[in-house]
Amino acid sequence: MADSLLFLTELMGMKVYDLKGRKIGRLRDACLVPSVDPVIVDRYLVGGELTWWTVRQDQVERISLDGIYLRDEHLTPYHEDEYMLRMVRDLLDQQIIDIHGRKVVRVNDVTFELRHANSHDQLWVLEVDVGVRSIFRRLCQGILPPRLVRRMMMRIAPNSIRWEFCNIVEPDPQRRLRLNIDMKALEGIHPADLADIVEELSHEDRGAVFAAIDSEVAADTLSEVEDPRTQASILESLEAHRAADIVEEMDPDEAADVLGEMGDEKSEAILDEMEAEPKTDVEELLEFDEKSAGGMMTSDFVAVADTGNVSDAMVLVREQVEHIDTLTNIFLVDANGRLTGSLPVGRLLLAEGPTLLCDLAIDDEVVSVAVTERRDRVTEIVDKYNLMALPVVDERGALVGAITADDIISVLRQE
Repeated sequence: MADSLLFLTELMGMKVYDLKGRKIGRLRDACLVPSVDPVIVDRYLVGGELTWWTVRQDQVERISLDGIYLRDEHLTPYHEDEYMLRMVRDLLDQQIIDIHGRKVVRVNDVTFELRHANSHDQLWVLEVDVGVRSIFRRLCQGILPPRLVRRMMMRIAPNSIRWEFCNIVEPDPQRRLRLNIDMKALEGIHPADLADIVEELSHEDRGAVFAAIDSEVAADTLSEVEDPRTQASILESLEAHRAADIVEEMDPDEAADVLGEMGDEKSEAILDEMEAEPKTDVEELLEFDEKSAGGMMTSDFVAVADTGNVSDAMVLVREQVEHIDTLTNIFLVDANGRLTGSLPVGRLLLAEGPTLLCDLAIDDEVVSVAVTERRDRVTEIVDKYNLMALPVVDERGALVGAITADDIISVLRQE
């Protein structure tokens, strides 16, 4: 194994020597200061049980398996520094998110690359070790000589993650912010993959992630979390205003579902923080039994007067561009809002502007369900007629919502 590599477990307890070669203490921790440099170890903590000293990286002359040799003895007592990331205290045995592998892992050791720059040795964080090799190294450390441990572990395949592909999960949001750990990498992960990661985390860590990432990404991710109780617990762990920001970005039916899983006091606190329009949509959906068509439907649908033409409908479709990936049908209504027809978006896109919508609508009588229809019956109807979107009407026949194939899949997954 290259002499240019050192491991955190090898560093811990390593003897530290002054200019005359006298031992002045043992290494207790190695620290990054992310705001200064996210890779180079900036501070070393040296001392015994009661008193620790801080050694700057430019005060170190040489580092090897034999010890750490200083070139400057003007050390300062160690004081807690909120901007430091202490490798032993804050990283070892902690969960981290492997951005590259899109999973959560536990840190068993840290690998440093030893470099000589500006006339002294520096340690650069190379990767975190998560496999059996690092566990073996920790078990043997202090029992067997380091060089013997190195030879023995050569028979075990390494399992490590490069530092740039890691992101730390901090249960304490204040500490994470002080450490200036960037969550942008998480936001680049597909919401479904990020949901898988989140589901592996502890309750506190889930809250920390959702408190830090972009609201829209958080909403998409929360929608992908399969267990409604987990969804609710995530929102409950957040401040009401932050939870409201996320709920506002969700589809109204999904937002209503997760709020319906929460206690009245917390859900009302979140609703109080929401903007008027999304709040109204969600509150209306919360009025329905969750096991009815009303509890399944979304209020995000496109309805057009049945006397209109293709150009009229296209104006409304363009206004719904942010939902275009899920828009499969538009619905036709009369002057009183009663459902009169359904029109696949595909037909709309292929028709000429002056074409009347009633001439494009599906010839057969439009299939719909009452808002009070049972959930199992709704599922049967969607399956029977092979529908992508099922309109929901009230007792007057007025269109009040729509149930999409995605809604049906979500119900089936929960069952």
